[in-house]
Formats: sequence, C-alpha cells, structure tokens
Amino acid sequence: MTELLVKRFVKNYEQVEDAGVRTSYGTLASMVGIFCNILLFCGKLFIGVLVNSISVMADAFNNLSDAASSIIGFVGVKMAEKPADDDHPFGHGRIEYIAAFIVAFLVIQVGFSLFKTSLGKVFHPETLTFKWVSLLILVLSVCVKLWLSAFNRRLGNRINSKVMLATAADAMGDVATTSSTILSIGVYGLLGWNIDGIVGLVVSVVVMIAGVNIAKDTLAPLIGEAIDPELYNQITNFVEGFDGIVGTHDLIVHNYGPSKSMASIHAEVPNDRDIEISHEIIDRIEREAYRRFGLMLVIHMDPVETHDERVLQFKSMVLEVLGEIDSRLSFHDFRMVDGVERINLIFDLVVPREYKPDILGKLKVRISDEVRRRDKRCVCVITIENSFLSGA
Repeated sequence: MTELLVKRFVKNYEQVEDAGVRTSYGTLASMVGIFCNILLFCGKLFIGVLVNSISVMADAFNNLSDAASSIIGFVGVKMAEKPADDDHPFGHGRIEYIAAFIVAFLVIQVGFSLFKTSLGKVFHPETLTFKWVSLLILVLSVCVKLWLSAFNRRLGNRINSKVMLATAADAMGDVATTSSTILSIGVYGLLGWNIDGIVGLVVSVVVMIAGVNIAKDTLAPLIGEAIDPELYNQITNFVEGFDGIVGTHDLIVHNYGPSKSMASIHAEVPNDRDIEISHEIIDRIEREAYRRFGLMLVIHMDPVETHDERVLQFKSMVLEVLGEIDSRLSFHDFRMVDGVERINLIFDLVVPREYKPDILGKLKVRISDEVRRRDKRCVCVITIENSFLSGA
C-alpha cells in the first residue's frame, strides 16, 4: 500500500535528495494522516457517545488532534518549500521544525485536557454501556494506526525526516492508548468493573509524553545538535576520497531545514604541493559536494608534513601515547619545531565532552610527561578542543 501511494502521488519518487520530491513526500504523509485520523475520530466519537465512555471519547479527540497536527504539518511543509530570498539566504526549511513544535504543543495540550476530564471521572464515575461492535471498531482503529506508524516511519527513513519519524512514534503511542481503551471496555463487559477514568488517565499521560518527545526531537535541530556519525562518515569519506587530501578534521554541519545544510571542514594537504593545485582540488570538492549532496561545503586547507621521516616518527610517538591514555583521544594540526636540546611538538587535542575542566589540565601534564619519558627533549604545546560528532 505504501509503495502504491508513493508511486501514484510522488513524481520522481526515487530522487529523495530533491527538495520538490521531498515536499511531495511530506504532502502525501500529511494528506494520508488527515484522512485516517478524521475517519478514526468520527468512528470513536460515535462509539464513545454510544457506550458513554470517557476513555473512548478521549481517544477520539486525540485522533482529532492528530488530524490537526497533520494539517499544521502540511502547511509547514509547503512554507518550508519557499526558496531563499534576501532576508533568508538559506531558505525557509526550518519552518518545518517550527510546525512540528506547534504540533507537539497541541498534543501536550490535548493530553492535559484529557487528564483533567479523566481525573473527574475517577472520583465521579458514570455508567458504561457494553457493546461488542465498539470493541470491533476500536480493534480496527489499532490496525489503522499500526499501518500509519509504519507508513510514516518508512517515508521518514527514506527522506530523513524527523517530523515523519516523530509522527510514526506518536502513532505507536496512539496504538497503546487505544489498546488501553479496549481493555477498559473489555474489563467492564466481562467483569463489570468500571476502570474508565483510570484508563483515561493512562491515555492522557501517554499522549502528553508523546508530545514532549516530539518537542524534544524538533527542538534539537533548532537549538543545534551534534553531527550524526553516519553523516560525519559520509562527508569525511567523500572529502578524503579525492586525490591530494591526506585527512580531515573539525567537520561542522549547520542545519537550515531537512535537506538544507551548510558545512565547514578542515582538509589536510601535503605541505610540499603547489598551493594553487591544492586550491583547485578544494574548489572541485566544494562544487561536487553541492552537486551530489546539495551541501554548501566550505573547506579550510591545513598543510601537513607527509615525507619527513623525523616528523612522522614523533607524530607516531604522540599517537601511541594518546592510545595508551584513552583510545578516544585524537589530534590534528601536528607541527614540530626542531632544535638540538628542545623539540616543540605542537598539536590540537580532541577530547570527549565528559572530560571536565579540572581534568584537562592534568591530562595535558600526563601527555607531556609520557612524551618526555620517551624523549626528554620534547615539549608538548597542546590546544584542547571537543568534537562536534554525536556521541550516540
């Protein structure tokens, strides 16, 4: 069904890096979400009134909020599609995140309202009416939500959309809440116990938790999040794959919306190669990065020694020392100022963020001592920095 809908409504559906295709995916997901949730709202509201169940009606209005969320998501996707202008040179892609945050707020608000209503039903329960048809429709509702979750997850993974993945998670939350509602009616029908208000409380809490999780997922790219390891490897391997690039470090990616990013990276080039040749390679990488990934990549050149055996020997010694202390430590921009009685080893040290400021000073001393133990002429000049890579 998913592939049938994609092929029917998304033109050039395989070109997922294209902004227009990505918008078509978002529009399809929104339209399907609106249709399914309005259908579920009408069915559950009818059942809730029929059996006088607050948990069923609470679940119905949760679906209505999901439909409103899909509408807001649709508007957000369309607005995010607007091209760059003088005031917004990087486009309007972040509007999609803002729309998703509004959705999260609505979900939390609905959950809080349901919590208050359900709490009243706990202290003042009302008589329920058991009907098998209501259970049947609710079970069908669970099946629809399971499919909707899988649908959004599949499309979200295909175009790398946090909003769709959050919607998929929200749909799974709905599966849990509707299942709780089925439990409430089933227990009343079989045992005569009215746990409607209690189940309504559970439903409302699950709804609010889903809203908070959606808010966290959508705020992360707005605040600024660490680089995903997969994306980090993709970009660094791409840059290092060009002839004349020895290595890379200090990759930073700035997100301006899904499929709209700007990045900067330091590329190491041999220090004995003509600077104009290296510059031409850098320009070619930047153009190819935009063509292949749609990524505005800015590259800073770092000349490094690649032939001097003496420099490489001391560089290897520092690498050995860092490996013995902590395998997560790394370094770059290594330079050596040679002398008869003193050798300065200058480099930038990349440490995990868990290292506290009071530890960093001791770390410098330990590295320097270990290096001097191997060669007493060596003095380490260390600049400490953190990686921008996610620790996930």
